[in-house]
Amino acid sequence: MSFDPDLRDLYQNVILDHHKKPRNFHKVADANRSAEGYNPLCGDKVSVYVKMEGDLIKDIGFVGSGCAISTAAASMMTESLKGKTRAQADALFEQFHEFVTRAVEAEGEKGRRGEGENEGDVRLGKLAAFGGVREFPIRIKCATLPWHTLQAALKGKDTTVSTE
Repeated sequence: MSFDPDLRDLYQNVILDHHKKPRNFHKVADANRSAEGYNPLCGDKVSVYVKMEGDLIKDIGFVGSGCAISTAAASMMTESLKGKTRAQADALFEQFHEFVTRAVEAEGEKGRRGEGENEGDVRLGKLAAFGGVREFPIRIKCATLPWHTLQAALKGKDTTVSTE
């Protein structure tokens, strides 16, 4: 997979900004859904708190500690989902997960426009910044931990989500 150097810099800056100044980094006081997540490979821990009003994510926040990828993923996830419906959250989870875990064939992705990575850009907006984690498969678990934790919260699961 080949990134334009300027695009790579932009994406790295977006991730670093969300790591240094995470958005929605708080426990939602009146949350009616929550879940814990843990990545034993690198020690990332995240708790996701959601206030649902009917089918709408009225408020969402997270707390935890982890690497830049994990923190930025949680921050950007919460920004993307506040005000969305449960169905929209589920759809975005599926799109994000497929985007960061999609197998990349060295020759198949190079030079194609309108497919692969660019398709993710259109569907995911800023979340497309995580396309680079495909180059480092171990980091995929860091990027998806907050999303799996959110899914557990929305489903009312009481166990800690693990990437293993």
